[in-house]
Amino acid sequence: MTDKLIIPAQFNIAQHFLERPAADHPERVAILGEPAPMGYGELLTLADRVAAALLRDEIAPGERVLLVLPDSAEFIAAFFGVAKIGAIAVPVNPMTREGDYAHYTKDSGARLAIVHEIALAAFLPAVLELRDISIVVVGTSAQVPSSGKYWHDWLPSTSERVAARATRPTDPAFFLYTSGSGGRPKGAVHMHKDMLATSHGFARGVMGIRPDDITYSVSKLFFAYGLGNGMYFPLSAGAATVLDPERPKPERTAGLLAKYRPTIFFAVPTFYAALLREVENGLTAGFSSVRLAVSAGERLPPEIFERFKARFGLEILDAIGSTEMLHMFLSSQPGRMRAGSCGFAVPGYEAKIVDDDGSPTPQGEIGNLWVKGESAFSGYWNIPELTARTKIGEWVITGDKFYRDSDGYYHYCGRADDMMKVSGMWVSPTEVENALLGHPQVAEAAVVGVIEPSGLTRPLAFVVIPPDVSPNVELAEDLRQFVRAKLPGYKCPAEVKFLDALPKTATGKIQRFRLRGGPEKSS
Repeated sequence: MTDKLIIPAQFNIAQHFLERPAADHPERVAILGEPAPMGYGELLTLADRVAAALLRDEIAPGERVLLVLPDSAEFIAAFFGVAKIGAIAVPVNPMTREGDYAHYTKDSGARLAIVHEIALAAFLPAVLELRDISIVVVGTSAQVPSSGKYWHDWLPSTSERVAARATRPTDPAFFLYTSGSGGRPKGAVHMHKDMLATSHGFARGVMGIRPDDITYSVSKLFFAYGLGNGMYFPLSAGAATVLDPERPKPERTAGLLAKYRPTIFFAVPTFYAALLREVENGLTAGFSSVRLAVSAGERLPPEIFERFKARFGLEILDAIGSTEMLHMFLSSQPGRMRAGSCGFAVPGYEAKIVDDDGSPTPQGEIGNLWVKGESAFSGYWNIPELTARTKIGEWVITGDKFYRDSDGYYHYCGRADDMMKVSGMWVSPTEVENALLGHPQVAEAAVVGVIEPSGLTRPLAFVVIPPDVSPNVELAEDLRQFVRAKLPGYKCPAEVKFLDALPKTATGKIQRFRLRGGPEKSS
């Protein structure tokens, strides 16, 4: 049984998650890799140097600082350095496209961006029109813009402690961007207390995290799921984390498992499936050190649960959370796992399934999932009308369809809208359709999420081409690569099918439900 969550009247996440463990055990390793280990004391010193640089640059409380960084000590130090002075950290994907960076920068109103050199080529064109943003570049291989500085030059040489600002638990601490039904990334504003709530409820209450644990998350820190897994969960317990700045691949994961022997492993169902495929094809991957394997980000197919258990002797703890709730609100529990279910409400959270009028649905009937808990976001940045539609008092409308069985287990049934969740990330059909429509040989396009026999979701594109163009395999592949050049890889259609016409209503709206039924190819 987890103790009741106590939220102090004054609370700053940098004090709780970094200063506190560093004071207790400064020499203990906080980051095992990659590329090099770092102790709690050293990590706190780096965060203090970031805080000092921000204060020197007159970054004020409440101002936003964009973090375009891979998983690294620099990410963690920058995140907590920003929070320490009362400013707002805005971490975003360091492997995305120019258009996304332009939106993040303009929408957040950030006056400073800390950017890794791997993202610089895509980031700089996105901010050409912005004259009031400074750039700090992590790395030495890329050319620093005229308005920027190298990280090592920007940081002061002093290692003196910087006092954390006396923030309230309800003061904003960070944004996490998420995509909604319209496909535009929205900034979910989180408060200092939110990390305290999720680490108390899920990390401690469900996982039972300990100081001797080593966490390893395939999901990255800029993602709400990964931010807890790889950063503040282990720090909350004085544990260690394995950070990997590279794109996740089964071969690399197998190597990191062998090298660091983590005790808690986090991934999304898509990655579990890919890892299993490689293992079944001869890849050696050991989970002997892992006491808990966690899955979230999308529905975990029962087949993957059973195959993983048969191969490694571990039951995957399936859970569900959201950017708006920061981390998990429903989760399986060790000793009470059931394939195909995400278990029960996390300690400190409540959930209910209601109909479209907000009335409770009968047991076993599919309805809309509403949740509440102390980690709920305060609102969407500069979108009050959407906040009002998403939050009803203390309740957050998740947009997910669920039912609850006779034993009290919650079961995920899909989204209430047409959004797809691929590799744990939301994908808007219209965004992919717009990319396809930029191709000269596409007249019309529609994209839907289809569930493969494995149980995982993939984007499937249906296109209509001009009469003088012949549908063939080469054109289908050309369209896929065309989209891949415009959007992140997980948004690229897994397959392109050609139709003579898209099914539509009398008013011209595409009937996506008919496409999900799998119409025959026209050629």
